Amino acid sequence: MKDGFIKAAAATPELRVADPAWNRLRIQEQMEEAARQGVRLLVFPELCLTGYTCGDLFLQEALLRGAREELLALVRETAQLEMVTLVGLPLTWKNKLYNCAAVFEKGQLLGIVPKTHIPNYGEFYEARHFHKAPEENGRILLGDREVPFGNRLLFCSEQLPELTLGVEICEDVWAADPVSTHHAMAGATVIVNLSASDETIGKAAYRRQLISGQSARLYCGYIYCDAGEGESTTDMVFAGHNLICENGSILAESRLFSRGLTVSELDLQRIVYERRRSNTYPAAQDAGYERIPLALTPGETELTRTFEKHPFVPEDQNRRLERCRQILAMQVSGLRKRVEHVHSQSLVIGISGGLDSTLALLVAAGAMDRLGRSRKDIVAVTMPCFGTTSRTRGNAEKLCERLGVTLRCIDIRKAVEQHFEDIGHDPAVQDVTYENSQARERTQILMDVANQTNGLVVGTGDLSELALGWATYNGDHMSMYGVNASIPKTLVRHLVDACREESGDPELAAVLQDILDTPVSPELLPAQNGEISQKTEDIVGPYELHDFVLYYVLRLGFSPAKIYRLACRTFREEYTPETILHWLQIFYKRFFQQQFKRSCLPDGPKVGSVTLSPRGDWRMPSDASAALWLEEVRRL
Repeated sequence: MKDGFIKAAAATPELRVADPAWNRLRIQEQMEEAARQGVRLLVFPELCLTGYTCGDLFLQEALLRGAREELLALVRETAQLEMVTLVGLPLTWKNKLYNCAAVFEKGQLLGIVPKTHIPNYGEFYEARHFHKAPEENGRILLGDREVPFGNRLLFCSEQLPELTLGVEICEDVWAADPVSTHHAMAGATVIVNLSASDETIGKAAYRRQLISGQSARLYCGYIYCDAGEGESTTDMVFAGHNLICENGSILAESRLFSRGLTVSELDLQRIVYERRRSNTYPAAQDAGYERIPLALTPGETELTRTFEKHPFVPEDQNRRLERCRQILAMQVSGLRKRVEHVHSQSLVIGISGGLDSTLALLVAAGAMDRLGRSRKDIVAVTMPCFGTTSRTRGNAEKLCERLGVTLRCIDIRKAVEQHFEDIGHDPAVQDVTYENSQARERTQILMDVANQTNGLVVGTGDLSELALGWATYNGDHMSMYGVNASIPKTLVRHLVDACREESGDPELAAVLQDILDTPVSPELLPAQNGEISQKTEDIVGPYELHDFVLYYVLRLGFSPAKIYRLACRTFREEYTPETILHWLQIFYKRFFQQQFKRSCLPDGPKVGSVTLSPRGDWRMPSDASAALWLEEVRRL
């Protein structure tokens, strides 16, 4: 349960219809297996102690008495297990029969939740036997103890305050007004559904969409447990389709007609953060609800779920290509609108032969195409200086040629040397002044060329550089419209690669491939033997690590310790824990120190859920202290 994780499972036992004793033993076996795997929250299907397909046998006292006795035996026999468990059974209350979920842990029966929506259509005829949940909670006597009974029960952990459990049964989520919606609005962060959903063609896809969608709308974890093998096949077949979802993502899913546990870990901190972040998510509306404490003992949850190394980049190739097309279309659309609005006669771009400026140039070409204008209205400016290599300059020139844009080459060596003389800087001292003088000279030239051509300077800097402050203030930091401002470095590469794949021009594709193969560098220090001497990732760290950290800092508000834990697990084959810790510290230092650069960013299109625009998603004081975060890093 460390870092807000709790291991949860859905279990579909083999059962015999109308044989509670046999079914109880199978349930108990799966409980013991789940405990061995560290599961703390375990859900079984609807009416699993008797079977869902008992028909009129549900009216037999022998079956009802057997179900009650086996429930009590199950609670008693599993008292040593550190686990909250939910099982389904029929129970009578005030002379009416209810389809119920029993909630218990550590030998204590905590509450009984009856089904609210009773289906009586198609193959379902539950109203023949079962009554809907009462309007208000009550008490039910089971064994020698009265326990809460009703559909407005929430089970809350004192040790893990983010865990509040709400229960619904099958049709309750298929209805127009799902019970889980009310539970979540009352504060439930995890919804469990005990279900007996028969299998028909196409239903699994709909079920998957329904459950993941409900978890997304409610910002919750959702465990859906379905009946399976052993149910009567007189008129229906059950496939045991179990799902564990979190905020719209499917964490685990069983194969249809399979056996065993479906296990994953819910991140309760993430759920709570998403609700806190969304101001349209209502404050708890828990009138009529009863809160029942859970007694889970805190402990570290061993993680089995995976976390994407590149959270901004889809792993699936088809999804990745489609994502790239969408992003490029958004960048093009944003730039097109800005050109139209300011009546710009040209677009001016500093082109270096690197990835960022290449992407900006490709976007500019797309914008001119959308406007029905000549690409010659794009003025691409190469500005070689001390660190420029023949490879990057050559690629920049070939790229401009293949795209059909106007190319200007303005060598800035003399201007920078004159500037050194003017400010009294020794060019042998290759410090930050030496580097930034070049970056600011380039920006001055771009702005002046834009004035010459009544144009707009298109910025090339990306989201990762903005997060780290890896930009020269009033140098490459400044433009008139930053098309890459919300594109992380790990995604820039794939956007350029998508353009390469779909270019239809072998020569252009070859240039783009060589640009993709070129090390990332600002080229502000002299080349060595004609090769790039200054590699960005050697200085600020691997971008894939920084983008991983950036996602979890900005999108989910995770603590440094939690991000470190996830990074060590995710990158265990690429980086040592010591390396990860080093760059994590660098990230936080730079992120806080460099906020002043982000406080005055040019406009740029938002394309994803994470941006650093001071007018949009990220508003942070330039003088905020990093002490709290760095202290946590130091303790790791």
